[in-house]
Formats: sequence, structure tokens, C-alpha cells
Amino acid sequence: MEKTVVLYPGVGVGHLVPMVEVAKLFLKHGLAVTVVLIDPQVESTDFSAAVARARASNPSVAFHVLPPPPADSNSNSAPTHPVIQIFRLLKSMNAPLLDFLRSLPSVDALVLDMFCVDAQDVAAELKLPVYYFYASAAADLALFFNLPSKLAGSKVKELGDSIITFPGVPPLKASDLPEVTHNDEVLKAISGMFDRMPDANGILINSFESLETRAVRALKDGLCVPGRATPPVYCIGPLVSGGGDKEHECLRWLDAQPDQSVVFLSFGSMGTFSGKQLEEIATGLEKSGERFLWVVRSPRNPDYKYGDSLPEPDLDALMPEGFLERTKDRGLVIKSWAPQVEVLRHRATGAFMTHCGWNSTLEGITAGLPLLCWPLYAEQKVNKVHIVEGMKLGVEMRGYNEEVVKAEEVEEKVRWVMASEGGKALRERVAAAKDAAAEALKEGGSSDLAFVQFLNDLDTSIAPTVQH
Repeated sequence: MEKTVVLYPGVGVGHLVPMVEVAKLFLKHGLAVTVVLIDPQVESTDFSAAVARARASNPSVAFHVLPPPPADSNSNSAPTHPVIQIFRLLKSMNAPLLDFLRSLPSVDALVLDMFCVDAQDVAAELKLPVYYFYASAAADLALFFNLPSKLAGSKVKELGDSIITFPGVPPLKASDLPEVTHNDEVLKAISGMFDRMPDANGILINSFESLETRAVRALKDGLCVPGRATPPVYCIGPLVSGGGDKEHECLRWLDAQPDQSVVFLSFGSMGTFSGKQLEEIATGLEKSGERFLWVVRSPRNPDYKYGDSLPEPDLDALMPEGFLERTKDRGLVIKSWAPQVEVLRHRATGAFMTHCGWNSTLEGITAGLPLLCWPLYAEQKVNKVHIVEGMKLGVEMRGYNEEVVKAEEVEEKVRWVMASEGGKALRERVAAAKDAAAEALKEGGSSDLAFVQFLNDLDTSIAPTVQH
């Protein structure tokens, strides 16, 4: 009888999309897969659209939406940080998850997103092996495992720009740590999450060894989890989705542009800018003289809540007067969303200005594009350090930590990456990383072998299958 694995990606498009790629790997190796989804308390159109795309393009993967948690489980409804709300929501989903797993004929293993640590209790109750799929960089995992002992009671915001070092990671400023770590309650919750993860049977990472050699070595050598054993880590990436909208207007536009001539600007499903910042970007792009394709989302209003949908942007109101008309022969601004993987892989795309979310980073690297790094939130500033200092596959947009990145910086960096000797050298390094990524995924490549090793280890960790 074929083995059945249940994957639990928690909340957020950035966690769902790579988990679906993991599901496809399991299918390829002959296992049955169910992806368990949460009906988010806030119906986010981004998330439901991503679920619809995932279902449509992966008919062999079973998707199951858990019912909402019991009404009293979220009774402590005092306004609190969005990250704490996510942890609370996920903890409240343990009961529906347990009921669902018990309803299946058999389950052999549970694979969790990092935020779903409380579901380890469900796995323990059912005596199931539990694994994590870590959807960010190996270097992030190395850093966050080590962070609580590194801080040793000091507060992140009091450290300012002082340099912190972690095993396997380039030195970084304390100010590059995620802003959520400035909040004591959130830092405690995140530290608790990384404290529980080493109890798992293993951790799958969406990366490949040659991209992050130092970090992977530090993890495997047990240097990142102080005083305890580190579970096995398996670099099985880069897992990059494809198969987006092949007919989108922007792809037709790219067809008419010369090879490697267009800078693509896109800042993720949560990335938004103020009206002032959008004007600075527009001015910089216009002055650069380079071709560009730019995805613009509406600025958030002050009472925006996590998961709310943004209105469609009014480009005429947001762009400098006459900008769209003056740049129409070499630029295209599109509203809210683009089929990013298809755009990045298009022969006309020559560079990628990105928020440094890990999915986007891998999509840029596997397309062989130099990265213009403009981190916005979460672990993106840390990723920027890995990309610029560790991997040397990108360059920093100066001013991202200040109120606005100036038009002059946008103009200078766009020109630099497209037309300078330094930009050419960067392009060559990324081309080599693209080849290494393809090599890792081939049969017998490092990521392919890591997944096979994981399946072998899974076999040995499976107790007699849980029957119901």
C-alpha cells in the first residue's frame, strides 16, 4: 500500500506555494499526498487565488480545507501583533487537524511549515514522525536557531547597528534582523518556535548545498543549536513553481523587447510602497533610460489589517504626471500581479529588483538574473545580507532602511546592473548559480540525493502505520 504524507503549510501565499512543490516531489517518488489548508479567518483574495491556481495545476494532489476552530478557542481576542494572531490561529487548528488525520485510512508522516510548531502535539498524539519544510534560506535557519542564545537577554532594538555573528552566516547588523524581533512578545513566540523545531525527525530546506555551503555545513555540524542535537537537514531545492498565466499581456510586451534588456520590478504579495516612494521609483526609472516592467500595488492605508485585499491601483493618480505617456515605448507598468516565474525566465528580462523574499530570490537565481535587493519586512533584510555578502548574487538598494529610496539611487543601480562592468561580472556569477541549481535538481544531483536520503530515513522512522 502506498505511503501517505500530509503537508500542512499554515498561512500565507509564500508558505503555500513552495509546499505545493514539495507535494509534487512526493508524488514523483510514488507517495500519496494531501495538503491541509486553513480557511483563513480573513478571506484573503491573494491566498484563495493561490489555492485555486495550485488546485488547477496539480490535480494529483489532494487539498483539504479544515473547518474553522471551535468558537471559544480564540476568545482571547485583545488586539495583538499579527504574528501572535497567526500562532494563536494555528494552535486553535490543532483540534480540527487531529480530527481530520484520524479520519484518514492511514497517515505515515506529517510535514509542517515552521509556523505550525504546535501541530507537533498532534503528531505526538498519533505517534507520527514529524518533519519541517523550511521555506526560507538555510542561512536563515542557522541564524534563527542561534538567535536566542546570541541575544542572551539583550533587546534587539537596543543593539542598533552593532554587528552580530552567527555560525555559517556573514556578519550582519542587528538592525537587519526582522523588525518583529523588536517586539518582546513576538520574539518570545518566534524563539519558542525555533526551540521546538529541533525535536522533529528532520528538516527539509528549500535551498541547495552549493548556494549556501557554509550555512549548510554549520547546520550539519551541529553548530547552530546550542546544547542540543540538530535533526538531519535535507537541502531539496530550489523548488520553484512555474505554469503561471502564459497569456498575460506583459509576456506579449516582453516578446517585443531585445534580449536581456528589461529590469523587472516586483515586491511580493505583501510588498507595498507609499505614494511618495512610487514617485521616486518612477522618476529613477525614467531617468535611467533603461527598459522596465514594473508591478505596482496600491499603497496601504493606515487601518490596513493583515490579509485584507488592496484596491486596484489607480496608476494615473500614483505615477508622476505624464510618466506613463513619456515611457510607454520602453516601459510597462502593470497592476497588482504578474506571472513572475514566466517573466523572470523570459529571454528579454535582464535583471530583477526584488524584496528578497526567499521564493522570489530562488526564482531570480534559477532564471539567472542579477538581483537588486530592496528588502521590506520579515526576514528579507537578513536574506539581503546572504544574497549580497554571502552568495554575491545581488547588490543593495541603498536607503531601504530610511523613509524613501531616492530616485537617484534607482537610476544609478538600474544603469549599473544593466550597463556596467560590475553588472556584467554579477551577471556571470548568477549564470553560474543558475547552472548549479539545475545540476542540484538533476537525478543524482545534491538535492535529488538529499530527497532520496530523506525518504530512506522516513522509512526507518515510520512506526507501524497508524490505522483508523
